[in-house]
Amino acid sequence: MIIYTVGTFDLLHVGHLALLEYCKSLGGVLAVGVASDRVVNSYKPNVPVIPLDQRMEMLKALRCVDIVRPYDELEYVSGCKELKADIFVIGEDWGNKHHNLAVECYLKSAGKQIKQVLYNPRTSSTTIKQNVMAQSYSRSKINIAVV
Repeated sequence: MIIYTVGTFDLLHVGHLALLEYCKSLGGVLAVGVASDRVVNSYKPNVPVIPLDQRMEMLKALRCVDIVRPYDELEYVSGCKELKADIFVIGEDWGNKHHNLAVECYLKSAGKQIKQVLYNPRTSSTTIKQNVMAQSYSRSKINIAVV
């Protein structure tokens, strides 16, 4: 059985690990699609902090991950077909956008499964970035006050 999930995986954190370990627990081979900067920039205001090749390298180092593949288009059908995915795992923010509906239709017609998971509330890349910016801002205010 092949399990497939996709994401940005910027600033790898425990929420990512929880997702990937859950995916692996479904059995079989875990394949992870990693969004290119261009794909991320098409739906988020900022590109990832960590370059694509480094995000992929970190994921490849995890023992729960078997396959890591980049994707450069905001569509998931081709990845599911190429990998012959049996289960496609999505996050709670999955919406009714065309690329999402297309893969749902394909998987349903092929007799495959979609499993939706809740995000780990312990952390997120966005929260990490916000905390770093807040700390940086606080330090710059302290430095200015000292000078």
